Amino acid sequence: MPTRVARTGTPDLWAALPSELAPVLRPELSSLATQIRTEIQLRIPEYARPMDEQYVRAIQRGVDEALNQFVDQIADPTAPQERCAEVHRALGKAEMHEGRSLDSLQAAYRLGARLAWRRTARIGERARIAPRTMLLLGEAIYAHIDELAALSVEGFAEAQARAAGTRARRRRRLLELLLTDPQPPRRILAEAAEAADWMLPDTLVVAALERTGGAEPRSAPLVGWDALGDLDGDHPHLLVPHPADATGEPPWEQQLAGWRVALGPRVELHRAPHALRWARELLDLSHAGLVPDRPVLHCEDHLTHLLLLSDETLTRQIVHTRLAPLDRLKPKQQIRLADTLLAWLQTRGGAPEVAHRLQVHPQTVRYRLHQLEDLFGDALTDPQARFELEIALRAAGRLLSYGALTPEATTAGGSST
Repeated sequence: MPTRVARTGTPDLWAALPSELAPVLRPELSSLATQIRTEIQLRIPEYARPMDEQYVRAIQRGVDEALNQFVDQIADPTAPQERCAEVHRALGKAEMHEGRSLDSLQAAYRLGARLAWRRTARIGERARIAPRTMLLLGEAIYAHIDELAALSVEGFAEAQARAAGTRARRRRRLLELLLTDPQPPRRILAEAAEAADWMLPDTLVVAALERTGGAEPRSAPLVGWDALGDLDGDHPHLLVPHPADATGEPPWEQQLAGWRVALGPRVELHRAPHALRWARELLDLSHAGLVPDRPVLHCEDHLTHLLLLSDETLTRQIVHTRLAPLDRLKPKQQIRLADTLLAWLQTRGGAPEVAHRLQVHPQTVRYRLHQLEDLFGDALTDPQARFELEIALRAAGRLLSYGALTPEATTAGGSST
């Protein structure tokens, strides 16, 4: 049931007005309503244009209800107010749905109050109403208009909140569709984007987020970039349109303070789910200490890490298979020979070049290379084997540690005994 409207002004204002005024004023209401509606359309530009017929009727009803309610309150200060209140809340809602501010409606209220006071003053002069009563009438007119204007503000705010909630729900649904793997057909995405008032971009960036416990994050970051976000779920993330011809980067660190951020590469729309998966994997790598712990991480800076650990079990198998000849050595020997082999594969040079990279004596390198030839044999001259050896060494050295050379090792960075 609608809430009874609280009266403004002094509590006994309406009770102080003689109820005998009601039959004096009521015959004037029809012509006054016509005058107010005509003046509103003449003087307020927003209402001077042709409008929807239903909305015109709503304004007419608003004027009629305002005048009748005013006289009813004079006749009986306890008269029900809910119907009039609902009409004026509806006017505020309609303004919001029409895409206007409340400026025009508030101007209409003020204009109506002036016209009502002028007509009342003439009636008072004809009827020889006492000056004190006329002062009370004037105060009552403006108190009544203030109430109606406040009701329209209430209706406007309610409609605005409801629209924002609907828009937010539609954008959340669109985000879910965009990050579903596989994505729905383009037609479905286009319909969802139109309902959410969001333009489908050609390219975008997806960010995986997690709270850092530092600054309180913004509730709606990167609004200026029209970002879609889910910041309340178990795995918070954002999707940000980022056209190829965009100048500059979004202010990730500034807008996402309070979050640790992993940014996927800029990708086409249909690859958004993959970009989010890569970004989340990059966060996992940062937890394991395999990439630097920074506020903002970029997948494009760590593509090799992501590739090598996209299937960690397979990566460990490659390490175990290709580096098996090192198993017979002690851990320190494994590390020295693995470092030497990787430097040799990367430089494709002789002992001096490898020694310079490792900061050791060339003779030490020659000794180690002879050991490697004994251990790996023909694999050092086979192109495919050399390629796989470099992958295994990069994975073992940077991601798994040289001690984790067996496929049974289960934790990145651990070492076998």
